[in-house]
Amino acid sequence: MTRLFNDPADFADEMIDGFVAANRNQVRRVTGGVVRSTRTPEGTVALVIGGGSGHYPAFGGIVGQGLAHGAAMGNLFASPSAHQVESVAKAAQRGGGVLLSYGNYAGDVLHFTQAQDALNAAGIPTRSVAVTDDISSAPLAEKHKRRGIAGDLTVFKSAAAAAEAGYDLDEVVRVATHANERTRSFGVAFSGCTLPGATEPLFTVPEGRMAVGMGIHGEPGIDETDVPTADELASLLVSSLLAELPEGVSEATGARVGVILNGLGSVKYEELFVVYRAVAAQLEAAGVEIVDPEVGELVTSFDMAGVSLTLFWLDEELEGFWAAGADTPAYRKGVVAAAEQLDPSELVAETAAEIPESTDESRAAAAVVVEALDALVQVIDTNVEELGRIDAVAGDGDHGIGMQRGARAAVTAAHAAADAGAGAHTVLHLAGDAWADRAGGTSGALWGLALRSVGTALGDEAAPGRSDVATGVQAAVDGIMSFGKAEVGQKTMVDALVPFTTTLRAAVADGSDLVAAWTTAATAASTAAAETADLLPKMGRARPHAEKSLGTVDAGAYSFGLIVTAIVPVLERAASTTAPDGSTSTTTNEGVHA
Repeated sequence: MTRLFNDPADFADEMIDGFVAANRNQVRRVTGGVVRSTRTPEGTVALVIGGGSGHYPAFGGIVGQGLAHGAAMGNLFASPSAHQVESVAKAAQRGGGVLLSYGNYAGDVLHFTQAQDALNAAGIPTRSVAVTDDISSAPLAEKHKRRGIAGDLTVFKSAAAAAEAGYDLDEVVRVATHANERTRSFGVAFSGCTLPGATEPLFTVPEGRMAVGMGIHGEPGIDETDVPTADELASLLVSSLLAELPEGVSEATGARVGVILNGLGSVKYEELFVVYRAVAAQLEAAGVEIVDPEVGELVTSFDMAGVSLTLFWLDEELEGFWAAGADTPAYRKGVVAAAEQLDPSELVAETAAEIPESTDESRAAAAVVVEALDALVQVIDTNVEELGRIDAVAGDGDHGIGMQRGARAAVTAAHAAADAGAGAHTVLHLAGDAWADRAGGTSGALWGLALRSVGTALGDEAAPGRSDVATGVQAAVDGIMSFGKAEVGQKTMVDALVPFTTTLRAAVADGSDLVAAWTTAATAASTAAAETADLLPKMGRARPHAEKSLGTVDAGAYSFGLIVTAIVPVLERAASTTAPDGSTSTTTNEGVHA
């Protein structure tokens, strides 16, 4: 288990600060992650990688010469936000364009795609390649749905070496895509990992049993079997990977293959070497020639006890890139010429957001918004462990801590904006940005989008009414369903959000005041959230473990129900507030401000 931490919500930030302090000759801290501290030639394509924290040396540990130019580093097991990715890319880019590369997880795809769009709009040519090496996570016919695990190193290494060799952006993308198509991985686990502050692992494996096909975020395995001997495990790993040759590889005999035997956190190097002895023998017996093998911890999952094997099927071009030199905090190969240290003044500086003018009525509404966010934080703090437990049944267990980080960041930003005289629109926009930035992951992106959508409907100019609130909530639903691609019945937050919105709009249309409409809608959301226990997940990390989630509610739907219910007393207090002259507020039945 993870024993050394302060506040679990601060763990990722404090880890990154310490990592940078220990490796200043190779990396520098920027908003959202790290970039090289050495100079990269002008015109070079910048490789920016990233993902959740908790996988060291991925992702920050492989930033340096010969590998990544920057890494966006999210919360524990949660993707970095679009703003983090964009910030790191702007700091890393040198005029040749940017390649974003990351594991194929819903949150990463959402945030990196957003960042790619923003970078292209800013005039920085940007492309993306998602890594899909895990053969256990989807069949070959649905290869595009596969997760990215330890095989991401082969893709990152190839793309980085191509960039170092002077390839342009199109060619670097071609190389990364080709490397991904030629990479296959398969893993097993003997025990789950325990996040900082948690008392139980994200999943357990019965004594003497082994999870087969697990992910790197604490997801349980696809199957389970008895713990084999080291040689038997090597046989399982090798035979599983040799059963699926990449397109263009007609047979294993005579092939040259890069090999990665990866430890996930608790398996000792000595054990890895015992297994690799048999892996090497079995590959050689199959006629495969091993090139520059890597044995060690390259993509971990905190203290998970497990291993994965990656085969990288080389051709002449890829072999050159696989063998190229690299010098990073956690990965070194060959020899690279020492590069000049980058001047800190050359890094892109963040600018503070401006607070636009607003009316007294909108500022009064903003005060109610801030109080609602205070209530939101309180209910999340109260239920953070339960949200993590629910999420861990078939997912990675990070929903509680991710919601907590996002909510706390949102309320801090909201208070600061309101104190600076912001109206409801600006308060919600800044709160949404802060939520997405700090929480990361899919839920961070969706809650950030939701707050911004409601803020747009409320505006900064007038006292918003109940119809404005309903319009904003509907815009949030539309944005979330479009952006996240989720639909009702797929066991996501949408299963609670849609009933809430439908009920709210119907009640407002029938003439109900905001308090009554919101209360009825919150009940509908909570009921719908409870009913997700009977659904099978069809999206996200829980999808490969759908059967495990039966009987357990969706964490996102459940937390949404808690939040909208917690806001009811805030609206009741706002509706009962009297105007300065002692009369009842004109917004008692119509608006959201006191």
